[in-house]
Amino acid sequence: MGTEIERKFLVIGGEWRSLGTPVRYRQGYLTANERRSVRIRVVGDGFASSGRGFITIKGSTEGITRAEYEYEIPLADAEALLDRLCDPPLIEKTRTKIPLNGVVWEVDEFFGANQGLILAEVELQDANQAIDLPNWIGEEVSTDPRYYNSNLAKHPFTQQG
Repeated sequence: MGTEIERKFLVIGGEWRSLGTPVRYRQGYLTANERRSVRIRVVGDGFASSGRGFITIKGSTEGITRAEYEYEIPLADAEALLDRLCDPPLIEKTRTKIPLNGVVWEVDEFFGANQGLILAEVELQDANQAIDLPNWIGEEVSTDPRYYNSNLAKHPFTQQG
């Protein structure tokens, strides 16, 4: 069984921008509820030479841990699923991976219906793993469901009160 152990934070300032190269992500959900989500994702520009497609099944979150299974699928299938079967709005973002102090931070800058939101995630080996927080890390939102991507697809950041 795959397990994801992840902490999530709001990002402050722009210092992180010079620490990596952003990659385009486009994703949508075939289903998303409290027990599970099934996500389709295209990573890269979507052209056959550089884009990759994925399907990811995630279980319910317990603290900062949940079951996760991710599989690469043909890019054309991923694009078709996003365009035909996933409910709008799709999640549009760039992800910048930043190796720092023994972990890899993933900074997601959202666009479209979630314009203005910037989140940083870090995957851990266990739930009690200590990490050093860079100075561009703000409030922790790991257990706040408003910041789950599956919720941002249903309740975009620009529409939250």
